Amino acid sequence: MADRTSSSITIGSGKAEIMAVIADLEAYPKWASGIRDFTVLETGPDGRAARARLTFDGGPFSDTVGLAYTWDGDDGVRWELTEKGNVVTGLHGTYTLRETGEGTTEVTYELAVDVRVPMIGMVKRKGEKRIIDSALKGLKRHVEG
Repeated sequence: MADRTSSSITIGSGKAEIMAVIADLEAYPKWASGIRDFTVLETGPDGRAARARLTFDGGPFSDTVGLAYTWDGDDGVRWELTEKGNVVTGLHGTYTLRETGEGTTEVTYELAVDVRVPMIGMVKRKGEKRIIDSALKGLKRHVEG
């Protein structure tokens, strides 16, 4: 899972407010397209999710996977696949937040996904890019709305 896809967006808010939205996994179905359900299974000492189960509907693929989270305060979060789904066999993602001044924050989303179905690298990266862009736009709309 060496190849990763990433994209960034600037959101008119501070890191703490944006990270609060990112950390509220169970609210994702309200603003993140393709997310049907997010269930927190275990929380860490900071009250944020340590393990969760995600059900998504990504066009031709729907799946449920288990994820483990590592939080870096309001600076970022990373997640790894802990339970494979019927389609997804590998997953690594990160959100990194960097305040840019004047009440804005640059949010970078990095994602690598492996699936059971053989897929050309370019097609896989295009799918990852679509997921990332949709998530970042949804996050921006939700935070700024």
